[in-house]
Amino acid sequence: MATNKSALIRYKTIDKCLQNRYRKWTLEDLIEKVSDALYEFEGITTGVSKRTIQADIQFMRSDKLGYNAPIVVTDRKFYSYDDPDYSITKSPIKEEDVDKMKEIVSLLKQFNGFQYFDEMSELIAKLENNIYKSAKKTPNYIQFEDNKQLKGIDHLSRLYQAILQKKPLLIEYKSFKSKQAIKEIYHPYLLKEYRNRWFLITRNNKGKLLVTLALDRIEAFYELDSNLFQPYEGIDFETYFNECIGVTRSVKDRPQKVILKFNVKNAPYVKTKPLHYSQQILQEDENGMIVRIDVIPNFELEREILGFGECVKVLGPRNLKRLIQYRVAKNNRIYNTENDS
Repeated sequence: MATNKSALIRYKTIDKCLQNRYRKWTLEDLIEKVSDALYEFEGITTGVSKRTIQADIQFMRSDKLGYNAPIVVTDRKFYSYDDPDYSITKSPIKEEDVDKMKEIVSLLKQFNGFQYFDEMSELIAKLENNIYKSAKKTPNYIQFEDNKQLKGIDHLSRLYQAILQKKPLLIEYKSFKSKQAIKEIYHPYLLKEYRNRWFLITRNNKGKLLVTLALDRIEAFYELDSNLFQPYEGIDFETYFNECIGVTRSVKDRPQKVILKFNVKNAPYVKTKPLHYSQQILQEDENGMIVRIDVIPNFELEREILGFGECVKVLGPRNLKRLIQYRVAKNNRIYNTENDS
């Protein structure tokens, strides 16, 4: 049975409300929450009727989508789940839906290997693994990097749509240094992942420079009129981060020749897994390997170098070498503190 996007938003919103057992939910409360969600995700301003929510509750109670939600009414007024651990998101996938998903994955696999689909290999493998795990209760045969506590992932789809539709955003953002969130208008241009953490590349409405916002620090955001959107001219975001490791850079930054010497033990690792696509081997012998990468010095580069510990030495540029020496010395002082408990 076909289910449109608005209906799914309604079901998920009702489900989220009923999972919250610290509050009693009346029909009017659910109508208000669903209306807010439809406005937030779909821009629907007409709200939702009482009859629609009542029909949704009956639908969720049924087996039509396999939910069989144990929704009960107490005192002829308050809605809740009879099972405190229930959620429609935990419902098993119906067999016909599994078959459809298998067909989709099978079709995607046929395109795998074509130039434009090279980057889909990991996604296809992950989809196939999850489908078989859900349908046949098989264990994970592929374990991808994952962080269950990572916040902000739920923002991805809406932020992507905002970029696609060129909509400015009123973002409520709380940096690690701030005691409270600050609301400001931003113009979004790019979403980028680095080490299983997502970032939004944007520009403040009042500024001229690009700003990188971590999705896990975004507390809320609201879409504004597309007519207010301001594009960022003169930057090819397709290649903007090619000259650096990570996500920290400015428009004015230029790459430098970074020369690193690795010991014999780590040379094969760096050789088979280059630090950057620009990596060149300058020298390799029984003492180790010297490589060059052309990148913008930034925090992520420093962390990458420090991660190799005593196995790497910075040969250039001089300012980066001094900075790493300073950080290593500072780290040594922590361990050499006499009063350390």
